[in-house]
Amino acid sequence: MFGRFTVRPSDDGTSRFGVWDGAVNGWRATGIDDEGKARELASDLDVQYDAHGPRAADAVRHVDPALPVQRASWSAGVLDVWVREHGQWIGRFRDENGNVTWVPGAELRQL
Repeated sequence: MFGRFTVRPSDDGTSRFGVWDGAVNGWRATGIDDEGKARELASDLDVQYDAHGPRAADAVRHVDPALPVQRASWSAGVLDVWVREHGQWIGRFRDENGNVTWVPGAELRQL
């Protein structure tokens, strides 16, 4: 279950954000002022957990230092972690603006 953790506006009437855990149907974190920080937290949690609980150690490969890569759409950014999901390696891609997306390994090329 990739994307188990999603960013949503807080339900307390403020302009803050929270991280929703789709596996347990509840908030994992709330009261985050910056949407970018909330997205970062959600992606970190997706690295650590799948739909059933903690990911196996052999299903995660951290890239340190993060490598400059280019997506198949030819946008540049950095890759800092690989996660194996359903037999496929997926990389956490951060673009020049700091936005984080998950990209299949076949769509990435090292610069």
